[in-house]
Amino acid sequence: MHPIMTDSHATHRSSTPRRLRLGVLAATAALAAGCASVPNPSPNDPWERYNRSMFAFNEAVDDAFLSPVAHAYQALTPQPVQTCIGNIFSNLGDAWSGLNSFLQARGHDFFNTLGRVLFNSTMGLGGCIDVASMNGSRKIHNDFGITLGVWGLKPGPYVVLPFVGSSSVRDGSATLGTLAAGVSPVTPVFQIDNVPLRNSIAGLYVVSTRAQLFDADKLVDQIALDRYSFIRDAYIQRRNAQVQSRLSSDGALPDYSDDDLPDYPDDDLPDYSDDQDVPAK
Repeated sequence: MHPIMTDSHATHRSSTPRRLRLGVLAATAALAAGCASVPNPSPNDPWERYNRSMFAFNEAVDDAFLSPVAHAYQALTPQPVQTCIGNIFSNLGDAWSGLNSFLQARGHDFFNTLGRVLFNSTMGLGGCIDVASMNGSRKIHNDFGITLGVWGLKPGPYVVLPFVGSSSVRDGSATLGTLAAGVSPVTPVFQIDNVPLRNSIAGLYVVSTRAQLFDADKLVDQIALDRYSFIRDAYIQRRNAQVQSRLSSDGALPDYSDDDLPDYPDDDLPDYSDDQDVPAK
């Protein structure tokens, strides 16, 4: 005997493929619209025609799928739970950041980040509470793309990756290479043998990360005349600043010596000795 399908279930099942088709059509239209020729491409963006097309595609996919799910997650999940989830994923990112500080020979940053991970993993209940930041430990953002920049590799042209967004030839190669090699911030998630649990955690990571970008989206919409150009220039400037900040110092422990301090040699002190004094026997 077959179960009777209610009207609500039938409506839900029929609306899902329809929403999927609408999302695909919107993404295709955005991709076609972005293929318009660019008369004066930026020197940092010689592939601007393709990049604008992929940017429009990513925006369409985000508007159709990812952004609504992230909004629902933000509305249904209590703020303390959102903070806990974000801190746990951030703690995994700190471990990856510390490894890159080690590869960059920045000992001070490495030990500082290692201390953050250990402190938050124990006292912070597995990273749920960012105890390290509460106690003044500075979070250091780092990845393998920055490491390659410290090693002397140029960023190359700006490129927009499908579903990922802003990147460069160097940073994109670093991201794809570390994922393929199994050394990335999400590697512990992919090591879970339970496939449904692993996929759920990976999806939660994507949705949580997207929800944290809503404030930045609002800011860009308020001040940017061209959303694509604003995001591109901000990305290029930020990545250059991150690499230069690590090249400007060797990452050693702070040096508190100061050569400008006054010198007080013993020769300048007055002599209070008395020649008439007779040393005691």
